[in-house]
Amino acid sequence: MTLSQLAKGARATVAEVEQRSPGDPLARRLRALGFVGGEPVRVVGTAPLGGDPILVQVGFTRFALRRSEAERVRVEQVDA
Repeated sequence: MTLSQLAKGARATVAEVEQRSPGDPLARRLRALGFVGGEPVRVVGTAPLGGDPILVQVGFTRFALRRSEAERVRVEQVDA
């Protein structure tokens, strides 16, 4: 599943960031922000009506991401 599909409050771990081309700048930036394999992640909040942005927490840091960016992060949901 992708980070954009994760329900608000659900916990997961990052599996990988999808790289769509060699040297993909968005994939590289997401990894630099901490979206790397094994990191805990959760969706903290969403815009009204399922719009942009979504507020996510990776480790202890929070980021506002567009849904199109969050779709690039593959996650594995953790049972609470």
